[in-house]
Amino acid sequence: MNEVIRALRARKSVREFEERAVEAEKREAILVSATEAPTAGNQQLYTILDVTDEAKKARLAELCDHQPFIAKAPMVLIFLADVQKWYDALVLAGAEPRRPGAGDLLLAVSDALIAAQNAVVAAESLGLGSCYIGDVTEEYEAMRDLLDLPEYVFPAAMLVIGYPTPSQIARKKPVRERMCHIVQENAYRRRGEEELSEMFLQNHPGKDWGEHLRAFCRRKYNADFAREMTRSVECYFSHFRFGEDGK
Repeated sequence: MNEVIRALRARKSVREFEERAVEAEKREAILVSATEAPTAGNQQLYTILDVTDEAKKARLAELCDHQPFIAKAPMVLIFLADVQKWYDALVLAGAEPRRPGAGDLLLAVSDALIAAQNAVVAAESLGLGSCYIGDVTEEYEAMRDLLDLPEYVFPAAMLVIGYPTPSQIARKKPVRERMCHIVQENAYRRRGEEELSEMFLQNHPGKDWGEHLRAFCRRKYNADFAREMTRSVECYFSHFRFGEDGK
């Protein structure tokens, strides 16, 4: 097993960081690595916000489901799916572009997330830990105001990065599902109750499958934050629902 694959298999989310700044050269290496990611048509349909303002970090910690570790993270990056810059350029060039649609947004989200994962891998290679913050897609109105987001820009992901504490280094990585439950050949096959319960019991031996999933549904899937995320994403998507004629 080579070093890259070993690092990918060992990497886990880190939510506690040492009170230690990330060196300038490492910050630059992470950002450069992000911008070298695969991208649709070499368009780089994203913008990366390097959040250094402490007040903004504190506000993000509150908006993102009240998670104080975000404000304490030495490095906070927001990966914006950015269709705005290309739309503006096309207008200025007199190209008469159609209004952006949902397909453009999804392509930009893919670009942004691929760039974010490059940053994660780069950070890991430099001895730094990271954690994705999905809650950045919530609180539509407040997030747009805080980050000055224009019409065709969507916060696809946020990363917090820093030096992990000893307890985070020692913490065991959650077990991933076995390949037989993840990889299918040629076409999608829906999983039945037997396979789904087997998948669950692999990581939760001794627990009641049904009761645990019902509790998970109450705590996560049906939770207020999940409903807010759906509402906010629908608000962002509403700007991308125009057809070819712009109506």
